[in-house]
Amino acid sequence: MSGFRIRPARLGSIAVFALAGLLFWISFDTARGTDIRTDASMLRLSDLIRERSEKNAALESSAAELRREVDALAERDGGATAAEERALRRVKKDAGTTTVSGPSLSVTLTDAPTDAVPLIPGVPDPSPNDLVIHQQDLQAVVNALWKGGAEGIRVMDQRLISTSAVRCVGNTLILQGRVYSPPYTVTAVGDPDALRKALDTSPAIQNYLGYVEAYGLGWEVEEDSATTLPGYSGTVDLQHAEPVE
Repeated sequence: MSGFRIRPARLGSIAVFALAGLLFWISFDTARGTDIRTDASMLRLSDLIRERSEKNAALESSAAELRREVDALAERDGGATAAEERALRRVKKDAGTTTVSGPSLSVTLTDAPTDAVPLIPGVPDPSPNDLVIHQQDLQAVVNALWKGGAEGIRVMDQRLISTSAVRCVGNTLILQGRVYSPPYTVTAVGDPDALRKALDTSPAIQNYLGYVEAYGLGWEVEEDSATTLPGYSGTVDLQHAEPVE
């Protein structure tokens, strides 16, 4: 009688089952009978993001105070001519690092209720993406206000400059190292009539207003006769990647 031999195919099957068993044991050992999706590590990550956002806000405030001190010393000791000082003030104003005051228009965007239903007959039931504010919605508002001649724009409590990027991750806004949740408010100093006209003629905003009408997304526009936007207080140094040698 010939000796018992294991066929290669059967040997491969045994290896697959053994590997599956190992993965199952590792998963069980990691979860320990708990729901991995609600693990405390996720809560700790959320707390860390909130803590870093608050720390960034404090650092920006400190940097702004130091910048004011530096500007005061430079103005005292620089010996610049009156023309040079006027040119410097114009550059700072264009860069968004000084305050700007005047009449303003504010736009507030808000998520729709999670249980929202169509408000117009014949409109399909909304998907989760139809009920939240997206990056393109905020960008559409900012771009329209710039086009309408805004002298300065603030998103939430931060002044925008030329390098500012309005980015959304999920249903949160990440702006210049800080994290925000809706509702989102965008305030622009400028001629309210011109700013409102720019909003009304923006195709991207008209598309958003269709969802406002259909599913109840929030949209509120308010005018103010006198608003002061603080100057941008963060770093203005440009950073870029360099190739590895």
